[in-house]
Amino acid sequence: MDQLDYRALAVLDAVATHGSFDKAAAALGISQPAVSQRIKALEDAAGRLLIVRSAPAVPTGLGQRLISHYRNVKLMEATLDIDLGKTVSMPELSVAVDAASLATWFPLCLPPLLTPPRCQLDIQLASQDEALHRLREGSVFGAVVAEDGAELKGPNGTPLGGMRYVCVATPQFAAHWFGDGFTREAVQLAPAVVHDRELTARFLAEHLDTTGPFPHHTLPLSTALNDCLLGGHAYGLLPYLQAANALGQGHLVDLLPAAYVDVPLAWQAWELDTPSTRALSEQVVAVARKYLVQD
Repeated sequence: MDQLDYRALAVLDAVATHGSFDKAAAALGISQPAVSQRIKALEDAAGRLLIVRSAPAVPTGLGQRLISHYRNVKLMEATLDIDLGKTVSMPELSVAVDAASLATWFPLCLPPLLTPPRCQLDIQLASQDEALHRLREGSVFGAVVAEDGAELKGPNGTPLGGMRYVCVATPQFAAHWFGDGFTREAVQLAPAVVHDRELTARFLAEHLDTTGPFPHHTLPLSTALNDCLLGGHAYGLLPYLQAANALGQGHLVDLLPAAYVDVPLAWQAWELDTPSTRALSEQVVAVARKYLVQD
């Protein structure tokens, strides 16, 4: 492509955001045929398909890279407008975050970006693999990922610290299933609740020297998992940051005091130096290092 048509890229971004040509046209205030024409012109110039005509419409790999480039340009243009004292619309900043971080420390990073608002935040809940994929394709500016799985070409990585998980249950559940202690024999009978089976298996292997299958329910690390634990239906791992209040009030008990498993986290972000991206990266690192376990 000799020269990018940024008006057409804006249309491409709108189609991907809204999932259809009709909705993109309505959002942009132009006709549906005009949307189709600009997408077709972009595809002709690229010599490749940029949007898969499905329901919803989704960008191809090249389409997503062009959208990411367009969004980055808009971020940098907004910075220039601020420097020139011009009124600007807030650019969008997308970030992928794991469930445990989103439920505990990550929201504390956001106030400096929200008051006064510096950008439009798009915080996406994503598993490790999903976050890495979105980061590689450029659909998010940054991601919180497990440090041992965060080797990427391109984004800069900064260690944040460890998310500490403890094994908990209600006192009633513990008394019923673990009256003789949290033992290898007991975990072969007691139901666990997991959001990541491998993490629970790692905890049991490290602290009880037990491997193989164990009875468990699988639920997201969310209200459903918390309710399962707090309702006395299972035992399981929770981030200490999430469990601390219930432990302090006696609603939960630590089944193996002083035993835990730490998951090292890292902040991976593309090199894009704008006030919004710089403020976000600084906040993520500062807040994480305050609340996560440091070596």
